[in-house]
Amino acid sequence: MEPVVAMLRMFAGLDETLLLRGATGTGKSHLARWCHAQSPRRHSPFVSVHLHALPDGLRECELFGWRRGAFTGATHDHAGAVQRAEGGTLFIDEVDKLPLGTQAGLLRMIEDRR
Repeated sequence: MEPVVAMLRMFAGLDETLLLRGATGTGKSHLARWCHAQSPRRHSPFVSVHLHALPDGLRECELFGWRRGAFTGATHDHAGAVQRAEGGTLFIDEVDKLPLGTQAGLLRMIEDRR
């Protein structure tokens, strides 16, 4: 684990996107929190989204939010995780649970940083 932590320590100080891979239960979310705590963004929000815990229809909504009236039951605006994490760190667990089109949009957002 020492080489992983040494590499993460180096990247934590940079304004870079990290991909943490590993089997379920290996501690990816703990490593993401640790990286956030070491980063210049440590005083900004850390937002964690566990996509496997959300129903299929709400995964995109949780990431990007919604406006009141967008669907039945949307009685108020809801800021998505991307907006809530602005200036901080967004950790998305189980990205592979998103539809391919949403994954492409998420990749575009990460690349453009907008």
